[in-house]
Amino acid sequence: MKKVLAFFGAFNPPTTAHLELADFSRKATGREGVIFVPSQAAYIRGFQQKNGAYSDAVRLEMLETLAKTRPWMRVCGWELGQETQPRSYVTLCHLREEGYEPSLLVGSDNLKAFSGWKYVPEIAREFGIVCLDRGQDSCREIIENDPVLKGLADYIEVPEIPGTWRNISSTAVRSRIRDAGDAEERFRALPPEIRHLAE
Repeated sequence: MKKVLAFFGAFNPPTTAHLELADFSRKATGREGVIFVPSQAAYIRGFQQKNGAYSDAVRLEMLETLAKTRPWMRVCGWELGQETQPRSYVTLCHLREEGYEPSLLVGSDNLKAFSGWKYVPEIAREFGIVCLDRGQDSCREIIENDPVLKGLADYIEVPEIPGTWRNISSTAVRSRIRDAGDAEERFRALPPEIRHLAE
């Protein structure tokens, strides 16, 4: 497996929709696999200001458990071992050094935030970007209306995804796990293999 998509995120927790979207994206773009790259819990709580982050060890175990039965899936825990949260470009360079040919997989919410990212032109030109519409967003409209992204449009792929996958929310899943009354309802959005880790 060389040509891959690098899927960065909190995966707090990883959901069935994350897996389905990743698998769909690799098939739609002709990649051999997807590498899931979980962010540091300290970054999730601090910079992203999200409460209720599972520990680094638990999220890594969740992803590695899921990868055991999915030949197309890999997990990179490299960021979790760094002193501070690395930039995505740095991690992509690390994956390249490991022998992969990675492209960045992001949702349109991240595409809209690219103005605050460092190394966007380098990421686009050196690795390529695959972007998925989320909610009511249109990646193509975001690219067209942003001068920097418009100049990088040749390096950005936008596969058409089914509407049912546009509203992935780990926040909603965590809320359901915390608040729902019966176990079936609480864990419905989680793959069965990791439900015991989310308790």
